Amino acid sequence: MKVKSLSLLSLLLCLQLATGCSQEKSSSTATSGKSLTIGVSMLSMQNEFIVNVADEMQKKADAAGVELIVVDAERSPLKQVEQVESFIAQNVDAIILNPCEVEASSPAVQKALAAKIPIINVNSATSTKPTAFVGSDDVESGRMAMKYLAEKLGGKGNIVMMQGYMGQAAQLQREQAAKEVLRQYPGLKMLATQTAEWDRSKAMSLMENWIQSYGNQISAVFAHNDEMGMGAVKALTAAGLKDKVLVVSIDAIPDALQSVQKGELNATLFQNAEQQGAQAIETAMKAAGGKQFQSEVMIPFKLVTQANVKEFLK
Repeated sequence: MKVKSLSLLSLLLCLQLATGCSQEKSSSTATSGKSLTIGVSMLSMQNEFIVNVADEMQKKADAAGVELIVVDAERSPLKQVEQVESFIAQNVDAIILNPCEVEASSPAVQKALAAKIPIINVNSATSTKPTAFVGSDDVESGRMAMKYLAEKLGGKGNIVMMQGYMGQAAQLQREQAAKEVLRQYPGLKMLATQTAEWDRSKAMSLMENWIQSYGNQISAVFAHNDEMGMGAVKALTAAGLKDKVLVVSIDAIPDALQSVQKGELNATLFQNAEQQGAQAIETAMKAAGGKQFQSEVMIPFKLVTQANVKEFLK
């Protein structure tokens, strides 16, 4: 009987504590006012650069007390549109979209705008203009990469180009810019272009195929991102050709920076994932709160070679 009395007393004490905690939380919520909820649809969480952007958004949101709902579109524009429809149904305050494709992801932007929810595109564009865009100029990156190769080759040689996902803004704009630069150097020839879908292992296989097809004719590789650049370096090294072939890629992920430091990858272009993530959250918060914001935030690329790589290594 004594044991039962003690158990009952313990239960009552727990209930009182639980009620107290609940009252404290309700009081805290009431005094802090309405907090923002932002839905985020990312292109693919299998890509290191995209993960870095998402991580920075989460840090910024946590610091600001903003609830972030992050989902992975797994490279599917259709899934991305459905995710945005879900955000609209949840009545989020703003949406951040990292588009899978220029055209096929545009309905997601249209639906958010029709629901009068601000939508901020980060890192990549859609044909439908969003409320705001935060990213970097992919035309600039393609131009910088190809100029680097043209100058290193003295305006003569054969180049192969690895593309990202077909139809995505970065793939379209980097390819367009690279071809524009090539036209300025008649001694340079594009031997082949093909997608390796931003993927290291696919890039390695593609490079192996190109080595088999063109052998010593290849002077340089322009890979649209570091994952593919690292795959090209691995295949060229295995074939004993790396010392004869230049490789430049984009993003400056840690692996690529270390490769540049070792003299394997010749150059990469630093794309600021932290700034893209942080600025996307700040813009979304301002738009949702009815404050003034920049409709376009462009963060410049920087060329990274062995000469300055230490500035970028953390």
